[in-house]
Amino acid sequence: MSRRSLPVPDGLDSERADAGLARLLGVSRTRAAELAAGGHVLLDGRAVGKSDRLVAGSWLEVEIPEEPDLPVDGAPVPGMSIVLDDDDVVVVDKPVGVAAHPSPGWTGPTVVGGLAAAGYRISTSGAEERQGVVHRLDVGTSGLMAVAKSERAYTSLKDQFRERTVDKTYHALVQGHPDPSSGTVDAPVGRHPTHSYRWAVVEDGKPSVTHYDTVEAFPAATLLEVHLETGRTHQIRVHMSALRHPCVGDLTYGADPVMSARLGLTRQWLHAHRLAFEHPGTGERVRLESSYPDDLVRALDVLREDDARP
Repeated sequence: MSRRSLPVPDGLDSERADAGLARLLGVSRTRAAELAAGGHVLLDGRAVGKSDRLVAGSWLEVEIPEEPDLPVDGAPVPGMSIVLDDDDVVVVDKPVGVAAHPSPGWTGPTVVGGLAAAGYRISTSGAEERQGVVHRLDVGTSGLMAVAKSERAYTSLKDQFRERTVDKTYHALVQGHPDPSSGTVDAPVGRHPTHSYRWAVVEDGKPSVTHYDTVEAFPAATLLEVHLETGRTHQIRVHMSALRHPCVGDLTYGADPVMSARLGLTRQWLHAHRLAFEHPGTGERVRLESSYPDDLVRALDVLREDDARP
């Protein structure tokens, strides 16, 4: 068990205890609330609840119990590679067919389970089944995904995603040719009104903004670079479908099954290609990139061969 004793800074006067502790100790607000609930936080010798207010100049004493090692509960994930690994963050290159974390009804491999099986200890912040997960990729989407290993990393990365300072760049192959060739889709996304497994552009959905630019055009499809301002579930897939240019291979959102079969695709052509964020420990900007997996490369090769024919 470690102990911290310090006066409450003026800048945290009247701040909620859980919020102030999170800032002072570099832990998540959830972890700070747990410390207060466990009687580990004293203000001028008196126990502090998570919603109590801090007083500038008062003496703060915090006991931080050692956290037990997390049990290894998962299975290795073939094809999942590690792109970045340090004390704060691990970034994986997620293959298709792998979920971000366990969820009801999903019995396949997960990023969280794969990391646990490989001996990685990740942040305990977040819901139990998704600890350390600060953003997600669909099962059928490949590419870069960051997972927090430390409490400060979890807090920092969640804040960065919330403040939209993380650069999430996807490449998507869509049917047809969007007009204009570069543009923005600003349309709210929420649950589909009749199909619970799908999402849709709906009036009462959450604000969702997607920017796209053409990278390469083919006779029947277009390769786009996509930047997300928001991170709604299935956002790119829903917005492209709403434009009537669904991701190639995305049968859930209206893709042509004949084209999907001809290109050998059994999932949507969508890849988290680049990821950039401020490192929670060093403050330096981290920029990472992932190459297309084989199935997406083969689909492009077929389109280029078709384009080259007289």
